[in-house]
Amino acid sequence: MPDFNPSLILYTADALNGRGESILSRFPEAETLEVKQHNRLPELGMNHFKIKSDVLVLGRLKTQDIKWSGRSADYIAPSLANGCFGGCAYCYVDRHKNVNPITLFTNVEENIASVDRHVMSLPWPKAINQTDPEFYTYDVGCNSDISIDYSLTDGIRQVFEFYRAHPRAKATFATKFVNPAMLKFDPQRKVRIRFTLMPAHVSKLVDVRTDNIEKRIAAINDFYDAGYEVHVNFSPVIVYGGKQWRSDYRELFRQLDAALRPEVREQLKCEVIFLTHNQWQHQANLAINPKAEELLWVPELQESKVSQYGGWNIRYNHQLKRKMIDVCEQLVLEEIPWCEIRYIF
Repeated sequence: MPDFNPSLILYTADALNGRGESILSRFPEAETLEVKQHNRLPELGMNHFKIKSDVLVLGRLKTQDIKWSGRSADYIAPSLANGCFGGCAYCYVDRHKNVNPITLFTNVEENIASVDRHVMSLPWPKAINQTDPEFYTYDVGCNSDISIDYSLTDGIRQVFEFYRAHPRAKATFATKFVNPAMLKFDPQRKVRIRFTLMPAHVSKLVDVRTDNIEKRIAAINDFYDAGYEVHVNFSPVIVYGGKQWRSDYRELFRQLDAALRPEVREQLKCEVIFLTHNQWQHQANLAINPKAEELLWVPELQESKVSQYGGWNIRYNHQLKRKMIDVCEQLVLEEIPWCEIRYIF
């Protein structure tokens, strides 16, 4: 876990409710500056990584849309935060903003009320699906890393408490950090944490400024003991070195198999997502992390796709990808047959 201590806090006037003031009080040495919009920041004269290290933004999330997912969760909850301390070379959140410091939304009660209205409007009992056999699941961390945010605002714990108590809803989020403070909260299996995993040497190159893979794997038993439901997220699967990626994933699966206790294996499932990259991000990475691009931007293996937001993305050629999926499924079957794949694409 990083020691995040911002030197500059930008805030919108409507973010300074009791929670916003409390966050400000945690960083008394930080310079503060009011801005008109949390997503339109002034020129700060800092590079990509320094902004993530030194700047915190407080805002109020006005749009409380809840979107259908069907993959990581049934639905995507309104964001609790945006941006991250990490600088992962493939992060889709960074693609949409020129600068992307951690932004905390202080109107947590509106978020909770939106989810409560939504879930109570849905048919009950819920039909069993791959997201969960009993509860409607809401991804609470699509645009940030909740493990980081948990230590910055008590709003995240309040959200966890809401899902823990709710008769129909469960929270879920993916993370690349291990936050020991979260082990003090018992979610009673109503919060699913998904640790993102990939071969360690690749993670060191592309998962910039995140906790290492060994630490993430070692934390799985601990979080299960604390009361979390724990899954893993093999994402993004990056293809490299001919068949080398296969050998590296086989080793990763063996590490996971050796680390987990039987009762943890029994409840653990995974999701598998092959890499999608982006032209704008490719150009940015050539300046800030060019070595990563040697793995991420491989046109001879990839084809272009226009995203729903109009961006030019590239992903593995669809015929090749089908073979890659088959290989990955076989590796899981051979090395961690106890691990159900919830979805793979």
